Amino acid sequence: MLSKLLHPWYPSTALGLEKGLASVVELERRGNAGSLRRAATVKLPESLISPSFEESNIEDHTELAAALRELAASAGLLKQKRWSVSLPEATARTLILTLEPHSGSGSELEEVLRWKMDRGFGVPLDELSISRERLAKDSQGRDRYLVVATRLAVLAEYEHLFSMLGWRAGLVLPRHIGESQWLTRNGFNGDSLLLSSTNEGFTAVVFRDKQPLIFRSIECDPDEREDELYRLLLFYRDRRAADSEFEQPLSRFLVTGGGFDKARANEIVNETTGGLDFDAIAAPAGLATLSWG
Repeated sequence: MLSKLLHPWYPSTALGLEKGLASVVELERRGNAGSLRRAATVKLPESLISPSFEESNIEDHTELAAALRELAASAGLLKQKRWSVSLPEATARTLILTLEPHSGSGSELEEVLRWKMDRGFGVPLDELSISRERLAKDSQGRDRYLVVATRLAVLAEYEHLFSMLGWRAGLVLPRHIGESQWLTRNGFNGDSLLLSSTNEGFTAVVFRDKQPLIFRSIECDPDEREDELYRLLLFYRDRRAADSEFEQPLSRFLVTGGGFDKARANEIVNETTGGLDFDAIAAPAGLATLSWG
């Protein structure tokens, strides 16, 4: 998955940006595994990054660039120029598009995809930077596509920031894709769940054999998170029960962010889907593992 969506070179250094927080990591490979070579985090003023798909994200480029330069220096990475970057989840929108079997031309297929993207994103396509990856067909033989979009104006803000620092950001992706690397690497087969919380709500992705099956980005108040998670998991359970080709239970679970009590999230998943493994790892390190090929 994502072989075409991602840029062909993957540095082992990565930057993660969130509202009020930035982090940098450098990984080194040891055999088939990896270890953390350098890492640092810094708290940022809450208003400095305001994650949004619609609006401006960065309040003061000069202040943010200075903070990131100091952060990189504290981790011994000041001379590093090539980075992968995980942007705040709210900067991007992600869709999984399903198309009925068709016998038309490639141009007709493209027209259907553009129509679905226009409806799904609710923004003129010429205002977006869009990446897409064709996924495996579903159990009914329908074509599926993973599509990620960021507004060009928002992306330009971050590109200007990296230019000020003299950094080449060859891989710029929303947070959940970085985090998902911990679930989809190393040849794992089966169903797994990423639960990534933010101040605005949470993003949940169910993977089947390393490809996304269900994607939901849910905005809700903190006291509504558990109810929304229950609804999502019940939908997944019903869909799994209807799929005669794949009846095994959810077997891996990764929860990140501070929006969920991890033990409580584990209880909810167990109540609705059965047993699983529980873990939590940050997004930038997930992107850095891509340097291992």
